[in-house]
Amino acid sequence: MSLREKLIVIIGGTSGIGFAVAEAALREQAKVIVASSNPANVDAAVTRLAGAASGLPLDVTSEPAVETAFAQIGAIDHLVFTAGDWKARRGPVAELDLEQARANFTVRFWGALTVVKHAHKVMTGAGSITLTDGMVAHRPSKGSALSSAMAGAVEHLTRGLAVELAPIRVNAVCPGLVRTDVWNMIPAERRAEQFERMTKRQPLPRIGEPSEIAEAYLYLMRGGYTTGQVLHVDGGGSVV
Repeated sequence: MSLREKLIVIIGGTSGIGFAVAEAALREQAKVIVASSNPANVDAAVTRLAGAASGLPLDVTSEPAVETAFAQIGAIDHLVFTAGDWKARRGPVAELDLEQARANFTVRFWGALTVVKHAHKVMTGAGSITLTDGMVAHRPSKGSALSSAMAGAVEHLTRGLAVELAPIRVNAVCPGLVRTDVWNMIPAERRAEQFERMTKRQPLPRIGEPSEIAEAYLYLMRGGYTTGQVLHVDGGGSVV
């Protein structure tokens, strides 16, 4: 299935994996809209994409804003959701601030569901929705119960939506470790050591690049017989 001239809306498309998906889709001659809650980031991303894509400031925590945005965009072919607020706190369940814990679902789960609720209404029957979770859903560690639950919820949402919204296809990408800006908070010398330590047991013992993860999203948009699936792109980390 060709992406040529198809309209793809990428929520979270101004950085990291979402931006890499935008770049890859444009190489396929798709029409792309990148969206983010930060207008400055939207403008910067459109500039980096040499004006080949359109930009949309959008707060996915506001249902009226989401409803208005998709009503204005009109018919779309594919939706990609990579947005996340990265506010999850690690720590024992006994020490969880439950108000903060609830807030951790605001963008990655409730934001995704809000966008899907309104985007699917303007989507063609041959369209697709691709959500994003993470390997913590399958490989939790001590202190990550909340993050694991959030990522797992996205996977179950994906399967439920694939049944409810058919023939629109709904899938998710489950990335492993990826070299995105979120790692820049760690000094470069420590970052390299941490990457090596975290990936040395993988069949592919290195961190993934956003462009490599983006290929999974392109497949799920093109794969007309694939729905209800979670595609792991993790260097083989899930099998060791």
